Amino acid sequence: MKELPVVPSGMAAQLEPVVIEELSREIRELAKARDAVILAHNYEVPEIQDVADFTGDSLGLSRQAAATEASVVAFCGVHFMAETASILSPEKKILIPDLDAGCSLADSINADQLRDWKAKYPGAMVVMYVNTSAEVKAETDYCCTSSNAVKVVEHIWAEHGEDTEILFGPDMWLGQFVARETGLSEAPERSARFHVWDGECHVHAGIRPEDIRRTREENPGAEFLIHPECGCATQAMEYVASGEIDPEGVHMLSTSQMIDYVKERPQGSFVIATENSMLYPISKVAPEADLIEANRMAFCKYMKMITLPKLRDSLRDLKFEVKVEDDLAERALLPIERMVSIG
Repeated sequence: MKELPVVPSGMAAQLEPVVIEELSREIRELAKARDAVILAHNYEVPEIQDVADFTGDSLGLSRQAAATEASVVAFCGVHFMAETASILSPEKKILIPDLDAGCSLADSINADQLRDWKAKYPGAMVVMYVNTSAEVKAETDYCCTSSNAVKVVEHIWAEHGEDTEILFGPDMWLGQFVARETGLSEAPERSARFHVWDGECHVHAGIRPEDIRRTREENPGAEFLIHPECGCATQAMEYVASGEIDPEGVHMLSTSQMIDYVKERPQGSFVIATENSMLYPISKVAPEADLIEANRMAFCKYMKMITLPKLRDSLRDLKFEVKVEDDLAERALLPIERMVSIG
């Protein structure tokens, strides 16, 4: 297996192994005492993933939060994910180890901006990526993930008619991908009724076609895996769809599918185009696989704000609760339920 990337400077300092061991033991004891379950996103640092009860993508973890019998959920991810867990599990105490762990994509649109946008297109249906705040979700008709965005848009047209105007956001790359996959580029009249917000994730914005082409040229036998669930590869998805990246050997896979795909080919070589901490859970199931980052600097600085000391303190003091108010949660739940029902 190729040496895993190091977190860039400016992020939390790496802990010594003995400190990691001591903190991890203390965290597990606190979780038991607090009747807490620990959830960690795949983009968290390895020691956070190792101490968690469950790892996965944002929606999958929120489902775990809803399914658990624990009364406290320590969500090691970013703020909108903890909000989603609160929406789905209003009776539980949802903690996040650092309230400042945000998301550049979620921050690219707020509720006031969405309301202003909706006012320009009366009657339009709003589709928002799940990587958005609770306030934005409450102004939304349908949420979507990267993997079901096309299905959601096609469902709206099937249910409400092909003339239905759609406001799609906030990820412009995912919006362009949806437009291409639904054939809007060949239907200018329908395309004029599909509007895309100009937002993006700071991580996948840095994954450029030249990075991917260079990496694949340097590793001609490697397959190219794009993670469609968490959103940080949506720009790469658009590049594949537009033909700027050779589609040969390219696979659009969810988190679990990506792990399973490599697990079934443990001697293979794979270019991973997403946040680079995804290499860690893959390496755990396929330690001999050759895992290559599409861009070595594809790290989410917000995910890396979550550390073992912060998690320990959050559990010890039951601090940094994320609670979505009942009225807002009720309105934000509907577009999430619609997303889940479409699959």
